[in-house]
Amino acid sequence: MPAEKTLILCDFDGTASPVDVGKRLLDRFTGDGWEEIDRDYCAGRIGSRAAYTQIAPLFRGTRAVMLEYVLTVAGLDRNFADFYRLCRQDGIDVKIVSDGLDFYIEALLEKDHLAQVEYHANCAVFEADARVSFEFPGASEDCGRCGNCKRSILERCRPSYRRIIYIGDGYSDVCPAKDADLVFAKGALYRQYSNNGNRCIYFETFADIIRSLRGRGIMT
Repeated sequence: MPAEKTLILCDFDGTASPVDVGKRLLDRFTGDGWEEIDRDYCAGRIGSRAAYTQIAPLFRGTRAVMLEYVLTVAGLDRNFADFYRLCRQDGIDVKIVSDGLDFYIEALLEKDHLAQVEYHANCAVFEADARVSFEFPGASEDCGRCGNCKRSILERCRPSYRRIIYIGDGYSDVCPAKDADLVFAKGALYRQYSNNGNRCIYFETFADIIRSLRGRGIMT
């Protein structure tokens, strides 16, 4: 393992994609009631795994119809492809870690010819009568809140890297950010993480992150 080996863990909804794709899908394909579930999640009264379980009976749509909608309303940050290419040129590994859903992450990466990007997410299972259920292959029983435990992914990766950088914007990013060596944040992550006395770098687009990494000598 190279002494300076670096890993970047990057959230997807609101981060790699500036659009919160999951919420767009809920707005379009879920009946009344999901907003209250989302409020409970944002207030910390329930975790994302419980939120998904409560939302499932309200969520209706086929994979094809949902993908058509996603590809119409969402895309990656306009600088994400360049960011990924520059990271790979410098030997920096990049993994997507998301508490969102696999099918739209895969579709949006493929749309920008980035199917090779490794990602970890919850799984949407499309069933008969346009029903959708959820599976959580990345869940951790240590806390039991998140569908996909980003902190567990970071911990598994830690022995192979000298430096781990975290990029995110949401509530599910607060926990893993605490164990990262460098954090780029916006949105709820920036507010909650920095308000607790932690240092992080604010960003709006991946162009900001590229400039900052170059300024720190992490990226050429």
